[in-house]
Amino acid sequence: MASVTLPRQVPVMPLPGALLFPHALLPLHIFELRYREMLQHALRHHRMFCVALLKPHRLEWESPADFFHIAGIGLIRACVERSDGTSDLILQGLGRVEFSGFEQQTPFPIARIDSIESESARSVETEALAAKVLELYHNLKGDGLRQLPPKVDRYLADLADPEMLADLIASTFVMDPLRRQRVLEERSINHRLRLVIRYLREQRGNPSA
Repeated sequence: MASVTLPRQVPVMPLPGALLFPHALLPLHIFELRYREMLQHALRHHRMFCVALLKPHRLEWESPADFFHIAGIGLIRACVERSDGTSDLILQGLGRVEFSGFEQQTPFPIARIDSIESESARSVETEALAAKVLELYHNLKGDGLRQLPPKVDRYLADLADPEMLADLIASTFVMDPLRRQRVLEERSINHRLRLVIRYLREQRGNPSA
């Protein structure tokens, strides 16, 4: 993906259970009035907004303290407005950001953002960890569990970018939102790969596999 210049501030959509990883696609149905307003704001400006995970035991948010401040920022790739005012859209993850403050909190948050760069130290260990992630992914497919579309499956098989691999596998196969958040927040690519390996093993009920 070509590099995209991020704006200094963007709207935020806090959601229960949903995260946005770089390169991943997230379909969303926008129906609440405040998020319809948020969407119109995003379309008028940079076509970008962040998806932030609500903290545990919160079904709704009342202030920025109710959601995590490291989140994924996405670009609206497609948007269809329905006759009833609701919209369906596809958000493409662009990167990780951290909220440094808020320009507004209602009716939807607008956050000042700082881009988070990964700590890249490609090594033999990185390649080995990436190979293990792919092995676990193929095991998951063999179990008949969740599977990516064939086009993405072929793409993953040839993927030479360990960072993208960790993010795409985590976003699709790590079931626990808090664990996905932990992967999203990890800056070290090697540590991120290790987390994905650990979580996938534990989900299969075989932590040492």
